[in-house]
Amino acid sequence: MTRSHDSDLHADPTTAGAVRRPVERWRDGAVRQIDDHVAEEVPVAFVYNDVPFAVMMATPADLEDFARGFAISEGIVDAPGDVAIEGVEHFIEGIEIRLRIPEARADALALRRRSMSGRSGCGVCGSELLEAALRYPAPVTTDVRVSPESLSLALRALRDAQSIAALTGATHAAGWASLDGTLQLAREDVGRHNALDKLIGALHATDFDPATGFLVVTSRASYEMAMKAASVGIALMAAISAPTALAISLAERAHLTLIGFARDDGHAVYTHAQRLLPPSATSPAAARPGRNSAP
Repeated sequence: MTRSHDSDLHADPTTAGAVRRPVERWRDGAVRQIDDHVAEEVPVAFVYNDVPFAVMMATPADLEDFARGFAISEGIVDAPGDVAIEGVEHFIEGIEIRLRIPEARADALALRRRSMSGRSGCGVCGSELLEAALRYPAPVTTDVRVSPESLSLALRALRDAQSIAALTGATHAAGWASLDGTLQLAREDVGRHNALDKLIGALHATDFDPATGFLVVTSRASYEMAMKAASVGIALMAAISAPTALAISLAERAHLTLIGFARDDGHAVYTHAQRLLPPSATSPAAARPGRNSAP
């Protein structure tokens, strides 16, 4: 591979993950030539102990968080301290992240015979066997309580935290909030799984305990999103879109509270609703019937 030395001439130095490209915009009967912001999507290769393992299509921002979070959420290591990042190399073809893990974990990785080539963070892509495609994490034991007001606060804050999406309209985000709804961390990526992996990596890098808050995401709640959340001890995940049937099944089994259609005017609770507090008497949601119904 050829190392890349020159920066993109159209890159925006203020926003990692977004670049400018010329576009012909047709609107209201007029045509204009402009430079528009678009999200970056590049191949990112994970190499463990000098052996290539996976190539993910991802937004090239928060890459060390991505590498750590992927290793944790995919069960490649048992603890954050088991993974060390040795280097991040930028090539014309993409980005390579070299990591070092304990030899026992590297041997287990080789036995999985899983060389993944994902599309925008599809972690199941490339699994050779059905049993390798599905993982069921241990049940979540944390007993948090979240109010609808805190959930709404976190969702609003997540919208404000999406700097790449504000420019491009093309990225997902994952955010982690404390129980009062204060958004503590947020990460973005073209792939919803990647955004969550980046957030998981950032949580561990900043010593936040995932079990002491809750997760909000701007995507649908797929099986893998639920699996990654439960695998790191997150007890409640709220998605702005719908869950899948497999995600609901996993969430029920993993004791994960799964919320879909999370909007300002309500939400739908699919599993373990006991973690969601009733709305306060002064909340507009308290006066609306059917607040847990999908739109």
